[in-house]
Amino acid sequence: MKPWRLSMAVLSLAACATAPAPEPPASTSAGAFINAPAEAAELPANWWQLYDDPVLDALVTASLAAHADLRTAYARLVSARAGTAQARAARLPQTRIESSATVDHPSEQPSASSVPATDYDVAATVSWELDLFGRLRAGAIAANADAEAAAAALDGVRVAVAADTVSAYVELCAAREGAAAADTVIAAQAELTANLRSQLAAGELSQLEVAQAESLLVATGASRPGFDAAAAIARYRLGELRGLTPADPILAGIDCSTLPRLPATLPIGDGQALLWRRPDIREAERRLAAASARIGVAAAELYPVINLGGAIGLLSGSLVATATPLITWTFPNQSPARARIAQATANEQAALAAWDSVTLRALREVESALLAMAAEAQRKEALSTAIGSAERTLMLAASRVHYGDASPLLRIEAERVRADLTRQRIDSSIALARQQLSLFRALGGGWQQAPAPLAAAR
Repeated sequence: MKPWRLSMAVLSLAACATAPAPEPPASTSAGAFINAPAEAAELPANWWQLYDDPVLDALVTASLAAHADLRTAYARLVSARAGTAQARAARLPQTRIESSATVDHPSEQPSASSVPATDYDVAATVSWELDLFGRLRAGAIAANADAEAAAAALDGVRVAVAADTVSAYVELCAAREGAAAADTVIAAQAELTANLRSQLAAGELSQLEVAQAESLLVATGASRPGFDAAAAIARYRLGELRGLTPADPILAGIDCSTLPRLPATLPIGDGQALLWRRPDIREAERRLAAASARIGVAAAELYPVINLGGAIGLLSGSLVATATPLITWTFPNQSPARARIAQATANEQAALAAWDSVTLRALREVESALLAMAAEAQRKEALSTAIGSAERTLMLAASRVHYGDASPLLRIEAERVRADLTRQRIDSSIALARQQLSLFRALGGGWQQAPAPLAAAR
């Protein structure tokens, strides 16, 4: 048996108070994550506040209130809740009042008086289906489960919007930090090239050393425009998440100089908390509950439908009251009803398989993100050590060249190695930040305290 099924069974028992789903096979509980570094604290609701960046907090709040996909999901939730209210109302007596007025023209009748006559008819009718076999009850349970699935889908969109906002902000910060680092390297290489040109003019070295330095400077400078483009693209993405156009002046004011940093130990909780928190797991479980309830709707078609009807009214000047029970039963040919039961059962099995798939994917995503994050952290640490060695090598090479003990090509090569390692460390910092975001996205937090979506401007 798989280790996550018992936890999902517990989730089912709590979530299915109104819509029972089939019970999964018993198994052991999902415990701590395999690749977690140590016993971690629970993930906070607003996990992006771990960055301790007020600008980022404001951006996420604005995105959670204004994103168009959230308005779409919220409208679907309202529609699903209306369907639940409709299904519940179907279990109550249905009433209707009808009236009519007819004007008779006696002049068209030779024997009648010339005074017109008006007939008024008023009637109230009541119809109530006796839900003896649970058809309406099962339909109400299915509609309620659909509404809860729509609520979970809305929470899932909130998770995505929060993660996308943090991702865009991280990309902006990475581009700005990368640009600053590139400017520092370019300035150092430009100074070296200028010195070599002066030495060339003085006849102290050949054109080869200058050409090498100029080539290195051009190659390093070629990466500089990419950082500016990446920063602009990140701002456009932040604007889209807030419902702003790329030309909106608000976007120009969004800036940061360094990548936001997270605590050394991230609060991630355990597998049991993940199963409760992920909106897609909750949505899949609610879809399963709805599919299970619809088997009851289909099964009820095997039995009679009994309606109690009555009417009372003033018809043609007389008070009339009637009461008529109505029984509807498709018998003996019940093949269509049994086919619908088989179809509903197959849909339930498909929903169960989807539930299993979502749960396994959630656990796999968290474990994969933990592994990738740990590997990238090790790579970044190794690159930092290598840069320290490159800095010492460059200092020694510059000293030897200064005293004429080595060719300037040695210093140029040391500059190239340092620039390459610096670029790799920047890339590693960005990759680590992305892996951390992937982890938080997989953990599924960020929907618990989200504001209601704002209405679209008209």
